[in-house]
Amino acid sequence: MNDSAVRALAYVRGLGAAGDLPVPGARITVGFHPDRLLADGRTVAEHLAHDRVYRSQFETGISNGGLTAYAGGDRERWERRMFAGAYPPEQVAGRPVYGGLNLAGHLDGASPRFGSCHLVLRPEVNARATFSHGDSVTEPTVVGTADTFGGIWAALLEQVTRTGSALGVAADGPRAWVAALTRPRTRAGRALDDYVEAQIHGGVDLDADVEAVVADPSFTGTPTAAHLAQLGPLRYHPGFVLPAADFPDDVRGPEAAALARSLGPPLIDAAVIGHAARQAADAGTLQLCKYLWHILVLLGRPPAPTR
Repeated sequence: MNDSAVRALAYVRGLGAAGDLPVPGARITVGFHPDRLLADGRTVAEHLAHDRVYRSQFETGISNGGLTAYAGGDRERWERRMFAGAYPPEQVAGRPVYGGLNLAGHLDGASPRFGSCHLVLRPEVNARATFSHGDSVTEPTVVGTADTFGGIWAALLEQVTRTGSALGVAADGPRAWVAALTRPRTRAGRALDDYVEAQIHGGVDLDADVEAVVADPSFTGTPTAAHLAQLGPLRYHPGFVLPAADFPDDVRGPEAAALARSLGPPLIDAAVIGHAARQAADAGTLQLCKYLWHILVLLGRPPAPTR
């Protein structure tokens, strides 16, 4: 194994590496919306602060992606295929937790599609995770572990060659792309659909596994932030705001744009969307709230600094 491969392997393991790859090594991030309600009326952040574990969709019944976590559902079916039947169809607790491997060090996490906030996991969690080039919903065929990451790395380099970008990082060729991964991030990555998915096995214990909590600045000074601060060291990413009038009809459809304009505040941020989701009377409105978040990630700008 050459020096470059050794450094890459150490980076994926989260151990850090000198030379042409950034330190302290890639971290898995697990995205979530902290202000969404669970069945008992408490928010996700409240549950996390009380339970001290991050639970999968099979247990919570909520998701920022598709709701197919049940025996015979799409999520259960692909887990059975990907993990060779390690998780029986009827199993609810103890199933994989999903996140993204933040190879690019994006401030808004590896996969902001799944939440305005994210947990940054300690590097030792990488050793008990599996990874895929692409989301599980696409039933990816390029998979691996921290020790067998070569196929995923090759797929990322091929993606750069073909499209000029991977993981939200654009570059003129693979060599330039690898160099671009080392640059410090000052802006959100906005990698809505372009990430290495991480499937974490053995659970996520907040006290043992969480290195930091990164929140959207719209929660600053709120009860939600107080709950988040109980999960680990709390910091904020740059955040996203977008005027309600600027939500376009052609990104997630005219119904999402109409909902944005109906919410009241002239500026839409994560907290405004969360309030709308908590007030939603039907599944269709909840889905539109997911779309509003996607648009906010794609088109929003950081909020103006407060004086």
